Formats: sequence, C-alpha cells, structure tokens
Amino acid sequence: MTDLTDAHHMRHALTLARRGLGQVWPNPAVGCVLVRNGRVIGRGWTQPGGRPHAEAMALSDTDAQAATAYVTLEPCAHHGKTPPCAEALIAAGVARVVIPLIDPDPRVAGKGVEMLRAGGVQVDMLPAFTAEAEEVNAGFLLHRRIGRPLVTLKLATSLDGRIATASGESRWITGPEARRAVHLMRATHDAVMIGAGTARADDPMLDVRDLGLGHRAPVRIIADGALSLPLTGRLARTAKEIPLWLMHRARVDPLRQDAWTQAGAVLHSVGETAHGRLDPLGLLETAAQAGITRVFCEGGGQLAASLLSAGLVDRLVVMQAGLGLGALGLAAIADMDIPTLADAPCFTLHDVRRLGGDTLSEWRPARP
Repeated sequence: MTDLTDAHHMRHALTLARRGLGQVWPNPAVGCVLVRNGRVIGRGWTQPGGRPHAEAMALSDTDAQAATAYVTLEPCAHHGKTPPCAEALIAAGVARVVIPLIDPDPRVAGKGVEMLRAGGVQVDMLPAFTAEAEEVNAGFLLHRRIGRPLVTLKLATSLDGRIATASGESRWITGPEARRAVHLMRATHDAVMIGAGTARADDPMLDVRDLGLGHRAPVRIIADGALSLPLTGRLARTAKEIPLWLMHRARVDPLRQDAWTQAGAVLHSVGETAHGRLDPLGLLETAAQAGITRVFCEGGGQLAASLLSAGLVDRLVVMQAGLGLGALGLAAIADMDIPTLADAPCFTLHDVRRLGGDTLSEWRPARP
C-alpha cells in the first residue's frame, strides 16, 4: 500500500513535471519535491532546453540535509553538460529518494539508483505511480526505447468525418473552445507537423496563440517531399523566428534547397516508400535523431493515412463539430486501401469531453 504522504508529494512532483512538456526535449520532463519533517522545503522541474534538471532546481538555495526527495524519474547518473543529479542529491545530504520509474536511457537504467544507494541514500520505488509517470514522459520513453517520438494525431472534422467543403473551405469547422484546446496541445509537444498539401492550402503559422504561451511555439515540421512549398508563405517568412524543419526526398532541386536554407529552414532528407511517398517511420526517426520526443500532427489526409497505416499513431484526438458536409467534402483521412474491417487500425476510447459546441474524444491504439 502506498503511504499517503508519499502519494501526496509524488502527485505534486508529477504536476511540476508536466510544466516542462514541449520545452525540455531531448530530455525528459521531470518534477522534484524536497520534504523534511512534513514540510516542502524545495521544488523544481526541468527547465526549457532540458537544463537545469528538476533536482538541481529543487536543491538550489535549499538546505536539503536529511530531506526526502520525490522525483518523477530515476535521477541521472552520467556526466553530460551537467553533473549527475544522483551525485548532487548525495552531496546535498538527502536521506531518502522516492521514484516511480526507472530511466530507460542506457546511460542511467538503474545506475542512478545504484549511485544513490552506494552513497548511503535510501531509495524507494512507488509503483502505484508508475503508470502516471510513464504517461507524463511517454514521448521520452518511446524515444529511448524504440527510437521514435510519441505521435498525437489531431483531426478536426464534421459529423461525417470531413475537414473541408468540396470547394476547400475549412475555416472554421470547430469553434473557438476547440481551437484554443489545439493551441494548448501544441504547447505541450516538441513539434507540430503537417503535410505539404495542408501547408499550401491553409498557409498556416502553426504557432501558439491566445493563451499567453506564444514563447512555447513548437518546432514546425512539414512533410514536403519535393520542397514544393512557396517561399512567399507565412512559414517561409517566419522561419528565422520560429524553427521550421522541412522533411524532403533525397533527390530535390538544389536551388530549392539553397533557397529554403537561406530563408532559415532546417532541411532533413528522408527515405521513400515503394509508392514514392516519404517513409513515415523514417520521417519520425529523423525527427527523433534531432531530439524530438513528442509530435503533434495536424494532417492533412494523406499524412494522417500514412501514419495510421504504418501503426505510428499513439494518441488520436478527434474534435467533431455538429455539421455535415457530405460525400464531396474533403475526408480527414485519405484512402488507406483497407479491404476488410480486420485490416483497419483499431483504437480504444480513452476520454471524451465537450468543448463549447464541439466534442473532443481521445483514442489509444487497441492492444491485442
């Protein structure tokens, strides 16, 4: 049974950890709470860019002698740009460390616990919070375990699954509450991704607005195999202010490459499928190699279909408005060539709620 005091302080630490989501890649978003004699004497969370780490923030200007540290992920044990957090906790005189999760990074992977115990610190696992800690750092854990980021696919549709009218009109299918929720989701992901067709049709900014979180704009990733986007669009005009990554085929016009580089974009070459499209797994692995752990995909239909077909969607968020656009409207998901129901990607409902006049449902991959 979990001690109520331990549970209370671990919940506090997990709440702090969430503050770092979308800001700390390639590092995990960690929270740390220091407690002595039932009183919180220090707290911290991973800072933008991934450092200082949560433990260092909590220990700063704090006498932690004989304190208990509640940390949402095993403290690091390796020397990087900063000394190991396990070492810092030992040096501070912390008596006990409580964690819910071992860090799968091979540079840590239990070594932090070993270092703490060798330094005379009691280390206790809190398995009742392992699932919640994994949820907070699902992107980082996927990145370390299989080499790709977490993918959240968001679809904003009519009742009949359309994202635009037959003439291409799409602003706005969902209402202001749903759009505000999208901006909040962007702010908690490292990158927001769309296909070239959506970028050409909408000329979007893909930034974060209306929430006072403009400083948390994610990296903007465009899957544009031929580097076909116009250099006069808003993405090109803002590439030097908000990071813009273009994922393209190996063989593209070098003049286009030079022009986009001059505009401020970062170019990444990605392999192709047998059908000549960008390989979706290769695209995600390329982003992961550059440090991205959480991707928020906003379509369009072809990119959504490729990710779903490849089994690469970890969170499916569907925002649905109360209108119908008919069969000639643009489908949210392009043709997936599914011959039978048994071949369709399946998801399980995780959450559903109302957003103004719209609904939001979140789905997770159905496991066999």
